[in-house]
Amino acid sequence: MHPAAMARAPERGFTLLELLVVIVIIGLLAAYVGPRYFSQLGKSERGTAKAQIEGLGKALDAYRLDTGHYPTTEQGLAALFNKPNDELKWSGPYLQKQVPLDPWGHAYVYRSPGQGGDFDLTSNGKDGQPGGEGEGADVSYR
Repeated sequence: MHPAAMARAPERGFTLLELLVVIVIIGLLAAYVGPRYFSQLGKSERGTAKAQIEGLGKALDAYRLDTGHYPTTEQGLAALFNKPNDELKWSGPYLQKQVPLDPWGHAYVYRSPGQGGDFDLTSNGKDGQPGGEGEGADVSYR
């Protein structure tokens, strides 16, 4: 064989500059897509909270139909799954499972009588505090 044929062909690969350009492009795409993705995630959590609150509200209405009143604030939402000791007309459980936490891992806030009606049922949102804006805004029944 000819000695020139035995010489190795130069290996092809990526240079450091090419790798840096690719990393910058990926970073720009992530910066553009990331906030849009997480805003959609926040909307789905709020939708889940609204659906859970509606379901709890219907269970509270069924409780009232059987007993003639809503559970007291002290009895809380637990009265929808576990019979209170002093409730003779209870025909539950009114939920298939224990009362869930809201999508952010906080307990729902229940008061009876409520400020604007028979009861108040609220999720305090992502921040877990009353009030708030955006993802931290409260989600209430009715």
